Amino acid sequence: MKLDVLLGLQWGDEGKGKAVDFLTPQYDVIARFQGGPNAGHSLEFNGMKHVLHTIPSGIFHPEKINIIGNGVVIDPVVFRKEIEALQARGVDLKNLYISRKAHLILPTHRLLDAASEASKGISKIGSTLKGIGPTYMDKTGRNGLRVGDIFTSDFEAHYRQLRDKHLNMLKQYDYPAEYEQEEKTWFEAIGVLKTFTVLDSEYAINKYLTENKSILAEGAQGTMLDIDFGSYPFVTSSNTVCAGTCTGLGVAPSHIGKVYGIVKAYCTRVGSGPFPTELLDATGEELRKKGNEYGSTTGRPRRCGWLDLPALKYSIMINGVTSLIMTKADVLSGFDTIKACTRYKVDGRVTDRVPFDVNAKVEPVYTEMKGWSNDITGTSSFDSLPAELKEYVAFIEKETGVPFQIISVSPDREKTIIK
Repeated sequence: MKLDVLLGLQWGDEGKGKAVDFLTPQYDVIARFQGGPNAGHSLEFNGMKHVLHTIPSGIFHPEKINIIGNGVVIDPVVFRKEIEALQARGVDLKNLYISRKAHLILPTHRLLDAASEASKGISKIGSTLKGIGPTYMDKTGRNGLRVGDIFTSDFEAHYRQLRDKHLNMLKQYDYPAEYEQEEKTWFEAIGVLKTFTVLDSEYAINKYLTENKSILAEGAQGTMLDIDFGSYPFVTSSNTVCAGTCTGLGVAPSHIGKVYGIVKAYCTRVGSGPFPTELLDATGEELRKKGNEYGSTTGRPRRCGWLDLPALKYSIMINGVTSLIMTKADVLSGFDTIKACTRYKVDGRVTDRVPFDVNAKVEPVYTEMKGWSNDITGTSSFDSLPAELKEYVAFIEKETGVPFQIISVSPDREKTIIK
């Protein structure tokens, strides 16, 4: 049995939560492989919206196994809030498992994140201030605390040692270190974390594979935010690409099967960094308004623009994408003209490659297509979609060489079209 992967191909916020929830009935196991509470995966069904930050998006299917993998970083306080919200809605959590090797976000990690971002001034990267970067820094610096450590007798001593290290660093930033109340809340949340099944997830996942159980690996953020291949330094602190599945869950590359790549019908980005097709005009504002483009984690307004095909083809190449999923196709309804960037003009030279220099002057070269006015949110089949949208889909398929499998026409779980 192969392990399938679902990940974002842009700058995050592509709609991975809905896609995972929709695909979950086809799988036995859903496993999150990287990121932390900087992610916000939104799902809508039965007239209610649900936002998950750490817990896999298959959790609303009680018969499915959901695993938080070793590549994830966990804030126990955020985790507890998610658990309480799910329990209040009657969600069964008996099949939620957590890797022993997942790292913990401390209260002082969040302080360090804020201090580091504040010190950058106008050069700040747009961090979510959730402590993600400092936690991954401690992980690679071999100082971190992991979920398995909370069950050891000297856990609190190790916690104090790491906390005190952070406090000394905060002095260098001249940043106030008010953490005592948050520390108390954090330890209370550790108690909640202890009530869940903690396991060696790499053994569990590989055992499921030998038992021919189907597994879907869920990524967070997007390819263009990858620590290696994204628009560095305006990136996240983990590997958001398909290869991150192997290190984030402990599976061999030979076990990777299908790779679903999720792409919005247009582009958005939160925070700083290059965005060649960004629209700083009424069209961009209309996209934001119609798409409700505000971060599900931070609430910040998202930057909006037309589809960027050079970046999309780059992401497809890096990930080995086998099929595409388009989200928010309904947001483009009502535009007389739809544009897609097919090339860049960089310093006067036309190219289809993503430039290394994030400060390069990039001018998008657009292809224009006719838009459509139909409200497609009630459409239930691909054949019933407007001809202009089908032409847009075919254009992207031809440009990328990868077929679309799913088209989403509304946030609701049921408003999803199989192509």
